[in-house]
Amino acid sequence: MDTESQHMERDRSSGPADGPEEGSRFTHVRDSRVASMSWGRTAFLGMLCTTVLLLFSAFVLQPFLIPSGSMEPTLRVGDRVLVNKLAYRFGSEPQRGDVVVFDGTGSFVRETSGENALGALVRGAAASLGLVEPAGSDFVKRVVGVGGDRVVCCDKRGRLEVNGAPVDEEYLHPGDRPSAVAFDIVVPQGTLWMMGDHRSNSRDSRDHLGQPGGGMVPVDRVIGRVDWLGWPLGRLGSLEGTGAFAGVRPAGADHG
Repeated sequence: MDTESQHMERDRSSGPADGPEEGSRFTHVRDSRVASMSWGRTAFLGMLCTTVLLLFSAFVLQPFLIPSGSMEPTLRVGDRVLVNKLAYRFGSEPQRGDVVVFDGTGSFVRETSGENALGALVRGAAASLGLVEPAGSDFVKRVVGVGGDRVVCCDKRGRLEVNGAPVDEEYLHPGDRPSAVAFDIVVPQGTLWMMGDHRSNSRDSRDHLGQPGGGMVPVDRVIGRVDWLGWPLGRLGSLEGTGAFAGVRPAGADHG
């Protein structure tokens, strides 16, 4: 009787001891699987969000980091602007006074193939999210002349003239003249004459007079229109338009 009782006590004491050990082993395996699934889901969601952002940036709205002071005071170094890529997608074309981002390859810079493909891809992706400065071939300037326009600098009061009409450029950097370089050009159809707002600190169409293309930027090289400021927060909002070109009539119109 005593021996049987001892066996029963031994069985009761050993039973519960095995239970928790097996349970903890099962719990550990299950927690590992859950953690692995969570990390996998997080990585997938991260890749999905990045892909969506890149597609959105490629076709709709692209952040663009302002790398220089050539558009001051309108845009400052370090500003992040939002470029509307749909602005000219459905038949519309850039208008005088628009601030646009464009690819200056073949007009402002020579075509080069120095950067390797992988580096260009990584940099392009980062630039399209506004994380790094844009490629050296991307510029932001203001459209001053469109196809057919005659742009002259300057009239007796030192103002630009477009198609014979004087332009009062209220957006110019304080103290700047419209141009220190005199010019008289006619913009070929399908191209644009571009100038920065900080005229004394801007390399623009004026700097390429006499070169192939004469500083004219093909319309199909325009990436989009700068419509909004996204950073810093104190300047958040839509980019203010200009009425400077309101008095300019289409090329060939009678100004008399």
